[in-house]
Amino acid sequence: MQVDVFGDIHGCFTALLKLLDRLGYEEQDGVYQHPERLAVFVGDLIDRGPQIRETLDLVYRMHQAGKALMVLGNHEYNAIRFQQEILVYLLAGDDSGIPDRLQRLMKETLDQFRDFPDDWQRFTQWFSALPLYIDAPAFRVVHACWDESLIDEYKSRYPQPELTQEFIAASKQKGSFESQLVDRLTRGTSMPLPDGMQLHSEDGFIRRFFRTKFWEESPKTYGDVVFQPDPLPYDLAEHPIKSHHKGKLLQYDSRAIPVFFGHYWLKGRPKPLQPNVACLDYSAVNFGRLTAYRFSGESVLSEDNFQWVYVERADKGESV
Repeated sequence: MQVDVFGDIHGCFTALLKLLDRLGYEEQDGVYQHPERLAVFVGDLIDRGPQIRETLDLVYRMHQAGKALMVLGNHEYNAIRFQQEILVYLLAGDDSGIPDRLQRLMKETLDQFRDFPDDWQRFTQWFSALPLYIDAPAFRVVHACWDESLIDEYKSRYPQPELTQEFIAASKQKGSFESQLVDRLTRGTSMPLPDGMQLHSEDGFIRRFFRTKFWEESPKTYGDVVFQPDPLPYDLAEHPIKSHHKGKLLQYDSRAIPVFFGHYWLKGRPKPLQPNVACLDYSAVNFGRLTAYRFSGESVLSEDNFQWVYVERADKGESV
């Protein structure tokens, strides 16, 4: 199967149009499409960027016309999780039901949908029917982390890949299997910082955990498994991994079919992380690169198949 897998967009609509054009997509009857390829989106269309409604409308039209697939990101899941509270805010301006941290993350989305509550309902209903992952014969897509055991358990409990209302309700219960699955697939794996250490992240939050790789086969130090923009404090990166931490790490099989994901705010020139592992989030909304991978069934991913456009300040409505 020939597919183009797109990284996190976060409302960078102008950059998305440029990348679609670069990849040979054209608008026909209001839908962007390619004569030979299918678009696949890793989630996180919303929040932070300048044209969230326009981005959602474009991808929604592609999906409804059968020209695109999409998995949920953690930002779309937040929208599902707090759908009613957000709708109350959009209709009445009452934000008391929305947690403070979520208000910060969703500020741009809330502002841009303030006068369009019907559109918000339409898009969140769409989110609620999307899958958390795609497990195709030749490739896999997930927003943040492929956890084989959790996905196998999900398949045994829920025969269809798309979310159900039963699953969504159960995922709101802290500690439930459903909440663990959503957290792992849309946010990834993490380790606690030792001795009460804290990280002050680039996005303004204080973190007591750090994000970890889910594919490293023979890690020795904490630096071997860290996977986030923010560096580890002090000399922790050089410390040998404690056995109880090492035992909790995932290891994506190097013989498995390629897996694509986003979520991690990478920088630099896009390239595979491993021969069968590719992250497509290159910090587009922070004036990085909106990135896609042109996949045609290969078992070993190639740096040559990454395509991207830079997100200019003008694309975000800022002065250059």
